[in-house]
Amino acid sequence: MSAATRRRMMRFASQLGTLFCAALLVSPALFFFLWMISLSLKLEIDNGAYPPIFIPTHIAWKNYSGVFASNNFFLYFWNSIVVTGTATLLALIVGVPAGYGIARMKASKSAIVIMIARMTPGLSYLIPMFLIFQWLGLLGTLAPQIIIHLVVTVPIVIWVMIGYFETTPLELEEAAMIDGANRWQIFSQVTLPIARPGIVVSLILSVIFSWNNFIFGVVLAGRDTRTLPVAVYNMLSFEQVSWGPLAAAALVVTFPVLVLTIVAQRQIVAGLTAGAVKGG
Repeated sequence: MSAATRRRMMRFASQLGTLFCAALLVSPALFFFLWMISLSLKLEIDNGAYPPIFIPTHIAWKNYSGVFASNNFFLYFWNSIVVTGTATLLALIVGVPAGYGIARMKASKSAIVIMIARMTPGLSYLIPMFLIFQWLGLLGTLAPQIIIHLVVTVPIVIWVMIGYFETTPLELEEAAMIDGANRWQIFSQVTLPIARPGIVVSLILSVIFSWNNFIFGVVLAGRDTRTLPVAVYNMLSFEQVSWGPLAAAALVVTFPVLVLTIVAQRQIVAGLTAGAVKGG
């Protein structure tokens, strides 16, 4: 056996081992996701059967139609779009310039503060923010949800953009400065177009974290200002848990974010690893 053939076999074995490990790690999550799909497509009598039935004998599409018929899901869907969209837009407006300033000033202490804010659970801010919104009379509206979602989205945007701006070449900015451009013109016309992939990543991550947020909506939302995760939670009752409609509602909530994640998975990975290749 030649050395080239042996190297190819070793490379193939390495790729096969990596694929097996990845499948082993992903299989629990994949199994539970497929089981949720199975629950959403089965009748309640099949969902309670023993031994469990994985493949439904009869497709119960009424679970999905019932979600929209018995709950004001379109209103909750619109609330989620308003809260997530506004919080993401404001986070980009604040976070992108902040990330640029921290990266160019090499403010490492500020970056550490942003990292701590990113790692701190949002629940830590909930009680004081609740008291403030109660004092202002904003409870039950969309405004407090948008504001408190910024606690989640702004640190994400700033942290991702710091990594991107630290990898952009300074030579282009120095050339623009020699040509007479001021700092704002350099930022808006030179640096910002280069950092567009980072902005896209920040947007995607902000949408995912904001869309899936549950605890803020439970505490701050009113009957008509609930978001989709809260609407799914409110489908639970003390008398009976209908697993079919509940699983269907959960899939409806998950579907937009799932599609976004699949479409933009490469940008998401690039954004999460951007800080690992910072320039000197």
